[in-house]
Amino acid sequence: MTEPTATAPSPDGLPHRDPVAQRASDREPIDLARRIVELAEDKKAADIVLLDLAELTTLADAFVICSGGSERQIDAIADGIVEGLREEGVRPIGREGTPASHWVLVDFGSVIVHVFTPPERDYYGLEKYWSAARVVVRVQ
Repeated sequence: MTEPTATAPSPDGLPHRDPVAQRASDREPIDLARRIVELAEDKKAADIVLLDLAELTTLADAFVICSGGSERQIDAIADGIVEGLREEGVRPIGREGTPASHWVLVDFGSVIVHVFTPPERDYYGLEKYWSAARVVVRVQ
């Protein structure tokens, strides 16, 4: 019997998942968040914070919050994270905002990434709002 292709549905009618993508998406949320921090660092994001929200909300297990100095850098940081994880078989659920709005959100389900310019980051104060969250990583 030959193995079904990725496009052929399984007996339950659902498509088969790529085993590499499946392993990547089954990654522990905190490990995924740490990888996001690394990718943000690669794009020279500033003041990166990884917050563990698992005990506080069902919204997400972690937030990664970082800053970019310009609209172009905000876009490069968000794109770098998305592309870096895509190469590892992890796809975002959604992306909101634009560099022109000075805030881009990338939703990976268990981990939500916020990329701000410094004034908008100060204005929204997510770290203050989620001050009860455990800070796992802070990169200045």
